[in-house]
Amino acid sequence: MKSFFLFTFSTFLLSAFEQAAASAHYDKILTHSRIRARDQGPNVCALQQVMGTKKKYFSTCRNWYQGAICGKKATVLYECCPGYMKMDGMRGCPAVAPIDHVYGTLGIVGATSTQHYSDISKLREEIEGRGSFTFFAPSNEAWEQLNSEIHRNLIDNVNIELYNALHHHMVNKRMLTKDLKNGMTLVSMYNDQKLLINHYPNGVVTVNCARVIHGNQIATNGVVHVIDRVLTAVGNTIQDFIEVEDDLSSLRAAAITSDVLDILGRPGHYTLFAPTNEAFERLPRGILERIMGDKVASEALVKFHILNTLQCSEAITGGAVYETLEGNTVEVGCDGESLTVNGVKMVKRKDIVTSNGVIHLIDKVLIPDSAKQVIELGGDQQTTFTDLVAQLGLASSLRPEGQYTLLAPLNGAFSDDTLRMDQRLLKKILQNHIIKVKVGLNELYNGQELETIGGKLLRVFVYRTAVCIENSCMVRGSKEGRNGFIHIFRQIINPAEKTLHEMLRNDKRFSVFLSLVKAADLDDVLSRPGQWTLFVPTNDAFKGLTDDDKDILIRDKNALRNILLYHLTQGVFIASGFEPGVTNILKTIQGGKLYLKTVNDTLVVNELKSRESDLMATNGVIHVIDKLLYPADLPVGNDQLLTILKKLIKYIQIKFVRDSTFKEIPLTFYKINIIESNVQPIIRKEDPSITQLTKLIEGEPEFKIVREGETITKVIHGGPEIKYTRITAGGSDNEEKLKKLLEEEVTKVTKFIEGDGHLLEDEEIKRLLQGAGTEYTKVTKVIEGEPQIIEREIKKVHLEEAPVRKVQPTKRTQGGTARRRTRLAYS
Repeated sequence: MKSFFLFTFSTFLLSAFEQAAASAHYDKILTHSRIRARDQGPNVCALQQVMGTKKKYFSTCRNWYQGAICGKKATVLYECCPGYMKMDGMRGCPAVAPIDHVYGTLGIVGATSTQHYSDISKLREEIEGRGSFTFFAPSNEAWEQLNSEIHRNLIDNVNIELYNALHHHMVNKRMLTKDLKNGMTLVSMYNDQKLLINHYPNGVVTVNCARVIHGNQIATNGVVHVIDRVLTAVGNTIQDFIEVEDDLSSLRAAAITSDVLDILGRPGHYTLFAPTNEAFERLPRGILERIMGDKVASEALVKFHILNTLQCSEAITGGAVYETLEGNTVEVGCDGESLTVNGVKMVKRKDIVTSNGVIHLIDKVLIPDSAKQVIELGGDQQTTFTDLVAQLGLASSLRPEGQYTLLAPLNGAFSDDTLRMDQRLLKKILQNHIIKVKVGLNELYNGQELETIGGKLLRVFVYRTAVCIENSCMVRGSKEGRNGFIHIFRQIINPAEKTLHEMLRNDKRFSVFLSLVKAADLDDVLSRPGQWTLFVPTNDAFKGLTDDDKDILIRDKNALRNILLYHLTQGVFIASGFEPGVTNILKTIQGGKLYLKTVNDTLVVNELKSRESDLMATNGVIHVIDKLLYPADLPVGNDQLLTILKKLIKYIQIKFVRDSTFKEIPLTFYKINIIESNVQPIIRKEDPSITQLTKLIEGEPEFKIVREGETITKVIHGGPEIKYTRITAGGSDNEEKLKKLLEEEVTKVTKFIEGDGHLLEDEEIKRLLQGAGTEYTKVTKVIEGEPQIIEREIKKVHLEEAPVRKVQPTKRTQGGTARRRTRLAYS
């Protein structure tokens, strides 16, 4: 009956504990182990054992599918899950393990050495009696690995030393793994010594960095957790350890200088990767002296070795990234029995447990980016750039107190031809990869201009998935140092030197396209400042085009402009700025759409491969193609033109709609910026009461009546501007003069109206032309000359005050008082 009661009671406890532990990492991993072993029978768990060792783990999914732990191959074992046992002739582990007091349970879980030491130290009576205990019981292997001198001292004094040591492994209440929270501190039954508990996401539970290898073995008076090492007393803080450890004197000096040492004396759960004196001696003297002489850098250095979490070596079964007190991260991993930091084996001694954390001694100093000079930030993939900067004397210009940004191309960007260049030319190239100011990735924006130490202005282009500077786009790996940033680029940056028009004119491959651009009056567009992407067909695209064909194209200017402007789009689009394999739709100036994507680092437009991409111009970028582009949805209504286009375009079917025409595209699509400048006034000898009306460029003019002494200037959608000014002149003599002058200028007025008859609909102009009252107007159309110069201010002028002279509009104005003018700039 007693056995039946104990069996039922233990089953009830296990069921209740498992339900309550549903959220504990250890129990979740254990559940996964059950699932992996379900084919082996009930209550069987799958474990991984590191080959060549006795280490066994209930594994995470990552370790399980990798078939390795800490980079070492692991074999699969199947064992009864904690609390269960086998029965003869039955699959799996169908029976619940017998429940006993803590002393008896030590034997059940195989911790026979701990059971023996409990017996000889007179602890047995206590753990067989009444109470509720948690016993962290060292395994037999843990006792074997204990320092021989410590082991001998315990055995020599079993009634005090051994008894106290075992009490240090006990807590005076039952604590299952679900109750062992990460960062918890328990009080042991020996002298209230601290036990630091960590419960990691990978299911590992540690107590003072000893790993629980068999947990939750229920006893009638508590619970037993088997651990992989013997616990020693913990009393000192990390600060206390550093202050007395001779091999850490250099670290101690750095921690004192940077005011960080006191932090390590405060309560917490820290991990310190402590460089030994030998590690500091390996640093180049200049670097060490610079860092130690800079309080900000030295503070960053020391804090970079400290984690605000307690990371025991036994909890690390694979690489994981942790944030340091400095703010950046380190990757802590393992390689067999060794710990690694940032992939390098450097830990000489691990798991020195203190009251506020753990210390791992390392043989290398970790220098954070924030303590480095910007030139020191270059990684293995930028060594060509950093070596050249040093060799060509540019490193010395990067002062420690300065602020810079390095645009570092990858090693593969430097071809043999580039490296064989004259060093003076190569130095200029590198100067244009060093920005005068410190600019982080999140400070860059589209249209930004950055000045290099070589005096060039580099443009920034920001796309959905890329940030580019001129022709080159960034790759991941930007870093911030003590005096600047470094950004990594795919190619060498080539600052633009010429406009789109100049580039076409200087390259014979584009002579046919350029002649058509000129015939369509579009060369001005490609010459002025702006932001354009131009797809330029080579002469090969026009093979078969006769002179007669070309003449037919040129005569139909609307058709020619539609074709050419389908190759032009607003904005600068770098090929490597497009997300690979994704179609990007750009609207052209003609109104149609271009479909672009990059495939295997090649730009494809309307399914045509670009032969050469990212030729940078000061007002845009050129992508070279070998076919003429044409919008598939644009019909042709002329037989001759259809025949010509079919000669040139064979990759699409051109639509034909009889008598359809191309829409007119006025040259008002490019933006006009107003730039103030002081120029001489345009004045006339005629009576100042006569007003000038000037039409600029092309497009529909807008008239504004400006009263005496007033000025109105307006730019309408980047198009033309018409200014109309009325000035009232007093006196009958003036009136007679104006009538006479108006009669003499009738021819000019007629010419203006013939070109713009709709202006007669303006009632004010009609009245003025009819000579109503004393207000007369003279109208002049300026066709050539300097249409970009217009009056921004017109002041009231009196005959008796200001004699004036008539100046031709195409000539430079002489004399008169300087007056503010406005210049229209195209961009």
